[in-house]
Amino acid sequence: MSENAASTYFNRTMQLLADVGRQESESISRAAELLAGRIARQGLVFLFGNGHSRMMCEEMTPRQGCFAGFVALVELALSNHSAIIGANGLRAPLFLEKCEGYAEEILRGFRFGPHDAFIIISTSGIRPVIVEMALGARKRGLPVIGIVSLRHSDQSPPAHSSGKKLADLADVVIDNQCPPGDCVLELPGLEWRTGPASTVTGAMIINMIRVETAARLLERGVKPVLLPSHQFVGNSGAEEQLERFYEAYRRSLAHLYAAPGEDGA
Repeated sequence: MSENAASTYFNRTMQLLADVGRQESESISRAAELLAGRIARQGLVFLFGNGHSRMMCEEMTPRQGCFAGFVALVELALSNHSAIIGANGLRAPLFLEKCEGYAEEILRGFRFGPHDAFIIISTSGIRPVIVEMALGARKRGLPVIGIVSLRHSDQSPPAHSSGKKLADLADVVIDNQCPPGDCVLELPGLEWRTGPASTVTGAMIINMIRVETAARLLERGVKPVLLPSHQFVGNSGAEEQLERFYEAYRRSLAHLYAAPGEDGA
């Protein structure tokens, strides 16, 4: 019996995950070392992605097993499009991600610290808002880790007026191994492929970064304050740990909003 579509998708995506493990481990280790060094010095790591890439930001935090030091920089105007048409539909975010100047306005809302860093996620790596976010981080002296499909990016012309792509600006580039267009499956009778894989490989990369960063923080004598599973009803230990996480997260954000000369704690 021939392989069905679901099995084909599974097998092809599992191969991409194997490629991530084989080819990106060194880059993930470099990223984790950079991030551990930043978080150990009270820095914050901001995650940004527009559209579907927002999911990778929220896979990092807030998530069971996450810890203070990561911030999901989620801009709703760029990622709240589940209605598809009408208000909060898909047209406006697709338009906004092409607008130069938008990312800089987002960045101006924060007072970044000298030890902060960015993880920027984009399968194409070419959208103006993505490129501008990377440019803005670098202008502020903050290192950038880029998660991108190099096969898609390499075959695509730049869309930002600088002529740059995310891969050109990132201090560490992690390839999500996805094909151009993201989808891995062709079905007879369909003109376009289906079965996107970047969510699967992206989530794997995010979690590999998370656990390796935690391990390297422990090597530095820094114990991350983890968000526990809150599904254990009546578990007072989990409830107490949840409160500790809230407080650690609150304190980690202090420098973002403090006036010059204040620590905000």
